[in-house]
Amino acid sequence: MNMMSADGSIPAPTHSASEFLAYEAECRSALKPPLAGLLDAAEAAGWNRRTVASTLMFLAAQQVSATETSARS
Repeated sequence: MNMMSADGSIPAPTHSASEFLAYEAECRSALKPPLAGLLDAAEAAGWNRRTVASTLMFLAAQQVSATETSARS
């Protein structure tokens, strides 16, 4: 299921966060196309795909951590 819109934006969820499994599955479907595009673009630029994936995981965790820290302040 490709949920990315024609303009490249990521669609809003249709399930509530309390419907965890459906909400998470929908999020994965929504993010899969732009993530694949980012991985492809980085690889085309000469980056190792596994390194890019690892870096994206690190950066995502860093963003979540920074958001949680600022929310506590």
